[in-house]
Order: sequence, then structure tokens, then C-alpha cells
Amino acid sequence: MSTALANPAKMMAHGAPRVIHNDAELEAYTEALFQLTALERPSRHEVEAIELLTLLVERYEREHSPIPAADPASVVRFLIEKQNLRQRDLIPQFGSESAVSMFLAGQRGLTLEQVRKLSARFNLPADVFVSKSKKRNR
Repeated sequence: MSTALANPAKMMAHGAPRVIHNDAELEAYTEALFQLTALERPSRHEVEAIELLTLLVERYEREHSPIPAADPASVVRFLIEKQNLRQRDLIPQFGSESAVSMFLAGQRGLTLEQVRKLSARFNLPADVFVSKSKKRNR
């Protein structure tokens, strides 16, 4: 066993990050994460702390605040609104403005290539853009 993990209980007793159990801890970890990510040139140890805190925050949020499933068109509409986009801004992902319109109107689904492009553009998992009914049919 590495020296760093020779006594994990002792590490925890000295304030090492631990699993988040409540909203107060979440707030403290989130604040620490914001401070670390604001650093212009974080050290290797700070980068590792960012990674660890991110995992802990994501785990807590996934378990305590799951994001409800939404249909792909609603997700895209939400992203358009929140990022102050217009339909024409999504032409690179859809191929044409009419394709965007048809999708948002529920007249057309997404192709695999469109899902990939949307996922890359918005930095979201591809399954966000796949309808639940299609997921079940796999």
C-alpha cells in the first residue's frame, strides 16, 4: 500500500475530504471547489483536489438532486434559451434551419450524427439527446 494511504482513518481525522452527507457539507465543498477552480495556475495537488471534490459533489448531487428526464426537444429548447441562441445557431448540428425547426416542432427525431454534434457543442452526455422510448428499445 502506498505511504499516502497507509492510514486512511488518520487522514480523515486530519480533515481529508470525505463523502458528502448533507447540504451544508455540499455548500462547503462547492465553495472550496470554486476557490480552487478560480486559481490561474493550480499546482498538481490543487488539480487533484479539484478532481476529488468534483467527484464528491457530483455523487451527492446525483443521489440527492437527480435531474428529471426530459424529451430531447425540450432539452434543446432549454439550451437555446439559456445560451441566448437562435435556431440558426444550430445549423452546424442539424444541417439546416428547417431541420432545427422540424425537430423542435416534434416532426423529426435526431440522427445519431446530430446527437453526437449536440453532445459536443453543449458538452453534455449524448443520452441527454436520446428520447426515453428509444433508449428502452435498445
